[in-house]
Parts: sequence; C-alpha cells; structure tokens
Amino acid sequence: MKKILFFIIFLTIVGLVVLISRFVVGGDEDSWICVENQWVKHGQPTTPMPSESCGEIYATKLIKPAFNEFLVSPLILEGIMPGDWYFEANAIAELYDANGLQIAVASLQAQEEWMTSNPVLFKGIIDFKIPNTTTGTLVLKNDNPSDLPKNNKSESYPVKFGQTIKVFFNNNKMDPEFSCNKVFPVERKIKKTEAVANASMEELLKGVTEEEKNNGFFTNINSGVKINSLDLNNGILKIDFDDEIEFQVGGSCRVTAIRAQIIETLKQFSTVKEVIISVNGRVDDILQP
Repeated sequence: MKKILFFIIFLTIVGLVVLISRFVVGGDEDSWICVENQWVKHGQPTTPMPSESCGEIYATKLIKPAFNEFLVSPLILEGIMPGDWYFEANAIAELYDANGLQIAVASLQAQEEWMTSNPVLFKGIIDFKIPNTTTGTLVLKNDNPSDLPKNNKSESYPVKFGQTIKVFFNNNKMDPEFSCNKVFPVERKIKKTEAVANASMEELLKGVTEEEKNNGFFTNINSGVKINSLDLNNGILKIDFDDEIEFQVGGSCRVTAIRAQIIETLKQFSTVKEVIISVNGRVDDILQP
C-alpha cells in the first residue's frame, strides 16, 4: 500500500513539473510572445499579432535639439513620444534653468495619428529668455486633463544654454564681382559667455563650414591664426594676432577683405565703436599689400 501511495505522489509531482514547464516556463504553445520588444510567433497562434507594443520601450526620443547643442530662442522641438501621452493631439514641453526655475512652457503637436500607444512624431516651438545659468533641463510631459498625479508621465533631458553671434565672410554668390570690403554674416550658436567678442573671433578664425561653403561663403584669413590678446576700453577694441595672420598675404584686395571680416565681426556689438588690429604688438606696418 505504501509503495502504491508513493508511486501516486511521484506521478503527481512529475505531472506538476511538466505542467509548469509547459505553461509557465515554456508559455502557451500557440501564442505570440514578446522577445526583445518585438512580437514573435510561438507555435501556430490562431489570433493575429497584437497591435500594442510589447516590452520596455523608450518613453520619448528627442530629435531636435541635437545632443549637446547650445540652446537659443526660439527653440524648435522635434521628436517622438507614445501616442497615449497626447490629449487632443497635444503634449507639453517645459524648460528649466539649473536652479529648477521654470523659464518657459510650450505645446507640442502630434504630426500623425495619435490615438495609439506606439511612438508618434511631435513638433513644437518654445520661446524663452536665456537664464543666468549655463545649463538646465528640458522636460517632455503628457497632457493630463485629469490633473491626477498618478496619471502624470514625463521624461527629462539635460541641456546647455547658448547665444547666437554673427561672423562675417566674403561670398562669391552674393558678391560675384568680389568687392573686397563687402562681407556677409552667418549665424553661429556658441555657449553662453561674457567674453562674447573673443568667442565671436574664435568662430571667425575657424573658417567656413561645409554648408556655408556650399552657399558661397569663403574666408580670406589664414588657417591657424591665434589671438594674443583682446581688450575693450571706452568703445575702442584692440585685438592682437600672431604672425600667421600675415603669412603669405599679398594684394590690397585680400588685405582689405581680412580687415573687413575682423572689423564687421567685432562691430556687431554695440559696445564696440572702433577696432584697432595689431600683430605681435605692431600696429602701423601690419597687413600691408
């Protein structure tokens, strides 16, 4: 009798192990299972593949602004977020300084069908005043008409604030006759700084970007030029360069173009009334044709 009872218990345990392996570990034989955030057919399921997303997916993805881009106003926002973050095709963007002070808020608009849990493209524009801090946080939030905290969804991105300056170059499309002293501005985004005149000159000395070059811009300033010093006093800005700015520079037209690029770049600032250029301390005989 004991042997029979033991045999029954053994069979029961084996059966339970088989059932656990079959339905808990192995899952349903004929079903859809989630593998690496994708639905995969398991066996021969009789139902179609589920329409909702499976597994852990990112809540949002920011496309614009790009990572590490210096933010200036107005800021174009573009990215994706789950459709269930929208209400009437709207979501929310909030911008904070490094102290957690909100400096701007804007609406984000879904660019496609939003009544889904799948990612949906959004676009928006946020206007803001550059704060005193150099860094901050951009928060993307769902539009929560219920105002219930439990329904709030958000994702945060660290940002760096910047400012827009102009640098001046010659342009063979805007000035095909090449007027020597005629230069044209391009905008650059730089990190927020009080030494903005020096930063603008550093940008000028970098030369043109590929995009600017394709638009006809070019520089007459040698590559590798260094700034020795820059000083502004009573509206007069004195800037001193190393010898490289004069290396193999000839012709009055090119000299005129170099001076125009430097002077116009610096005189974009209202505090600069006059620009004096020198090379290693020399003023009178520099940049001669």
